[in-house]
Amino acid sequence: MAIDRIMNIAGSAMSAQLVRLNTTASNLANASVLATTPDAAFRARKPVFATILADSLQNQTETAGGVRVEGIIQDGKVVKQIYDPGNPLADESGYVWGSNVNTVEEMIEMLDASRSYQNNVEVISTVKNLMLRTLDITKV
Repeated sequence: MAIDRIMNIAGSAMSAQLVRLNTTASNLANASVLATTPDAAFRARKPVFATILADSLQNQTETAGGVRVEGIIQDGKVVKQIYDPGNPLADESGYVWGSNVNTVEEMIEMLDASRSYQNNVEVISTVKNLMLRTLDITKV
């Protein structure tokens, strides 16, 4: 496998993990947001990844291998109904609607994405070191 392809694969994985980290950070930032209706309540978002396979490429503009972000979807879990009649956002029954973000799950997601990103940085670092060692061998 060509070295530039390895770098492109690791780079695409790093970009995907960056999207995952940003999405998780957005979910955490909106975890305590309240709304007046269940439709207006914040719903957690999750990125959807797809592999890029060499034999399925129709055009040569994409990397032959790696990962890409297909899109970002909303989590289908139900939002929380909270009884808080003193809240200015409460409906006539005294309920407000909270997000469906589970902060513990989001923190685990952030740790996992961070480690995946670090692993791909390590791949690029290893490839760079191997290239430098190969150049040192040719100097003899």
